[in-house]
Amino acid sequence: MSQRKRQHRKTTRTAAAHSPLQTVIHPDAAGIDVGATELVCAVPAGRGPGPHVRTFSAFTAGLHELRDWLVACDIKTVAMESTGNYWLCACLLLEDAGIEVCLVNARHIKGVPGKKTDVCDAAWLQQLHAAGLLRGSFRPEKEILPLRYLMRHRGDLLHQAAEQVLLMQKVLTEMNLHIHHVFSDVDGESAQRIITAILGGERDAAKLAALRDPRCRASLAKVLAALKGDFRPEYLFVLRQCQERWQQLGRSLTECDAVIARQTAAVSGVTDAPLPAAPATQRRVHKNMPQTMPVYAEAYRLFGVDLSAVPGVSGGVLCTLLSELGTAVHLREKFRSAEAFASWLGLCPDNRISGGRILKARTRKVANRIATILRLAANSLSRAKGPMGDYVRRFKGRLGKAEGIVAGAHKLARIIWAMIVSGEAYDESKAFAVSASTTARRLKNLQHQAQALNMKLVPV
Repeated sequence: MSQRKRQHRKTTRTAAAHSPLQTVIHPDAAGIDVGATELVCAVPAGRGPGPHVRTFSAFTAGLHELRDWLVACDIKTVAMESTGNYWLCACLLLEDAGIEVCLVNARHIKGVPGKKTDVCDAAWLQQLHAAGLLRGSFRPEKEILPLRYLMRHRGDLLHQAAEQVLLMQKVLTEMNLHIHHVFSDVDGESAQRIITAILGGERDAAKLAALRDPRCRASLAKVLAALKGDFRPEYLFVLRQCQERWQQLGRSLTECDAVIARQTAAVSGVTDAPLPAAPATQRRVHKNMPQTMPVYAEAYRLFGVDLSAVPGVSGGVLCTLLSELGTAVHLREKFRSAEAFASWLGLCPDNRISGGRILKARTRKVANRIATILRLAANSLSRAKGPMGDYVRRFKGRLGKAEGIVAGAHKLARIIWAMIVSGEAYDESKAFAVSASTTARRLKNLQHQAQALNMKLVPV
């Protein structure tokens, strides 16, 4: 018996080991098990000629063959696991062909009955999807996907540029040049002018100090002392390479910012009204923000509200929200409530209850860029004045530092969702309004404390 026939008999026998589920919600559903080199696809039995489970190559020709086979089998929706980034090419190709793709979290379907093979996984995916038991993961709309890809690439460029700055600081320390102690940033204008002059052959501390910005707070004597060091050739060679890489990454960031600005302007917004006026301290432009794009104006155009009025929401937070979520219309369609939005971010307790007992109440480990940036925003509010800063400090004192930051990020996520969905401006009185349940809980705690102290609460 040839190898092809043996493989065909094995595929048919293994796929038939699972009896199909009786309830059918999506009759035109298929399942795809995604791998690095091949994809195994299962369709309902009796669809098209040949077996209902087939294996395709992950090369472009194999993906086209998979698409044509699914179209010939009259498949309307496909379920596949989010395995690494191997699923991306097949997903985009099937979506362009008009087939709905349900991207499934692999943890939700890991209990496959019987032997675990690629054929079994594909058949099990098809059965679960046909029965309506799978829930697709969040994916932005098509017009947001290019913006998200570019913004993530920009984040990688920033990370690489930061590494080169750290390497420059390391070399300066070994040269005993304390530039990073007299200037706030090694990548600032004053420090870079001095480093360029050093690489050009200048060694006179007085001439190097004259290159600093007049706004430098360090005294001239301190700057002169910091610019006397050990100028070994190997140190200068490494410093030159680090600076050249940093400058090249800066040019790449500028080009990327221009493309991001054009891509953001092409996204359909929800309002054409101008950005409302606000204090200058509210909309600061940081050096790591896209310099060629009006971040705050674009965020207002796409979301319909001024999110920068929320304490902790800076331009970097808005860039992440724009590229990962999309517009206000997309947010309303994808998330039914603030609780669902916070759960997707992994910022709420994942309560596991059995027999009336809470077995686990920790937050889920979720790799989400929005959750990460909201945690950073909440951490920046530790010394902020106002209700938001008080909220973060109170929960850090009650739960601990890490848990308090998560609670602050959760609060920011709920405020952002409520503002975008309702279209209302930020109002602290509404965001921190005391509910009836909160009042009842505080009263109960006071009663317990009074009872422990052998005292009585008397209402006024």
